[in-house]
Amino acid sequence: MLRSVMNELDAVLGFIAAAAVAAALTPFMARFAEAVGAVDQPRERGLSASPTPLLGGLAILAGVLFASGLFLDWDSQLRAIMAGSVLISLVGALDDRFDLHAAIKLVGQVAAATIPVAAGVRVSNVTIPFLGAIDFGSAAGPLTVIGLVAVMNVVNFSDGIDGLAAGVCAIAGATFAIIAFDLGRDGAGVLAAIVGGAALGFLFWNFHPAQVFMGDAGALLLGLLLGCVAVQGSVKTNAILALVFPLLVLTVPFLDTTFVVLKRMKYRRPVYSADRWHLHHRLSNIGFSQRRTVLYLYAWTLIQAGLALALRFVPYSDNGGKFSLGWSLLMAALGLLAVAASVYLVYVLEIVKFRRLFTRRRPEATDEEVAEQLETGEFQALEVSSPD
Repeated sequence: MLRSVMNELDAVLGFIAAAAVAAALTPFMARFAEAVGAVDQPRERGLSASPTPLLGGLAILAGVLFASGLFLDWDSQLRAIMAGSVLISLVGALDDRFDLHAAIKLVGQVAAATIPVAAGVRVSNVTIPFLGAIDFGSAAGPLTVIGLVAVMNVVNFSDGIDGLAAGVCAIAGATFAIIAFDLGRDGAGVLAAIVGGAALGFLFWNFHPAQVFMGDAGALLLGLLLGCVAVQGSVKTNAILALVFPLLVLTVPFLDTTFVVLKRMKYRRPVYSADRWHLHHRLSNIGFSQRRTVLYLYAWTLIQAGLALALRFVPYSDNGGKFSLGWSLLMAALGLLAVAASVYLVYVLEIVKFRRLFTRRRPEATDEEVAEQLETGEFQALEVSSPD
């Protein structure tokens, strides 16, 4: 009991230390990025209005390494996670500066994910309720690598508006930590708190109007770390729902990535091509400011985080197949709230409101033009007079 309390204290202190280091070093990394030419220039598909330095992710890495050195036991798995983190940050930093080919970035992502997987950070088997245990056997390693690469890209794809990726990852880190501690995975809980703290420290400089971007050096790093925490802190319980609980927190970037990738495939465009099909672009196109857009997406993420925590802590089942009617009804209500929030943002804000504005402002547009531009989001931003 005392050890658990001490570990929870370490998580709080680690969160603070990582946040402080990341916040303190971010301005120095911004100046370094400007010195080496790692600067994001305004472009048609982006939302930034002025050149902004990249490489903020290196400050996040420094915060994670510093706090982990103070508050974690560096066993073989943690050393491997940190080695993979350093590698993916370097790959991301090179991409921020030199715009690497997508294939090279993918090789770097696979290599970074393989390091912790080779050290034992992997999903070996899961237990699916009502179906029983599934052992992945020799496929466990490759499947975990694929999963970690997927999470890296999910976070990276969402990093397109001031403060979004950092804020979502800060919320995810805090939620992962709570769930990991409840599952008795104290090390993973401390690491999750550290990751959340580093993201929050960077957010101080990255919230709109952003003074620095994390770039691929930060987005890929946060994706790898959160993926490793999910594996270490949840899957070791052998219940597939233990993995699903924390990943619900990343619903926003997962849905955004799925939507964008499917659209690129439909229109036969490279999956890694840049465009304005992301949710934050589409919300911006219907007249939302960056600050309002990111606050809506934060709220959506917090609702999903609340659902993930409720699934873990609300006693709606005895884990033996018997459900409590009252608690189950509460969980159903919470689930409906999460679904309603998703429908509200994706459908009402993005489609209904836009269709009304589009047809009113551009009555000459044909139904086919409206349908295609609704689907892809490739239209000139509409100006609306509603207050932010």
